[in-house]
Amino acid sequence: MVKIRLNRMGRRHQAFYRIVVVDSHEKRSGRYLESLGYYNPINDNDLYKVNEEKAIEWLLKGAQPTATAKSILSKLGVMKKFDEMKYEKRRK
Repeated sequence: MVKIRLNRMGRRHQAFYRIVVVDSHEKRSGRYLESLGYYNPINDNDLYKVNEEKAIEWLLKGAQPTATAKSILSKLGVMKKFDEMKYEKRRK
């Protein structure tokens, strides 16, 4: 199963996270298939950055976001776009 989750980076007490697509059996900071963006809790000006097209592409392929990743994607509006695209696909 493929998941969208956070990959911890940075030094002690100065962590930032990459939002990555990874096989669910890999370690927390193991190999990943693709990087979608980042989450930096330390810098308030540049908190999130995500490539929306890649994220939606992986969600359409069946990747399951973790709770934290889903929260970040929801704040950026990616989950809403994904739901709209999925709904349009079903209507056709």
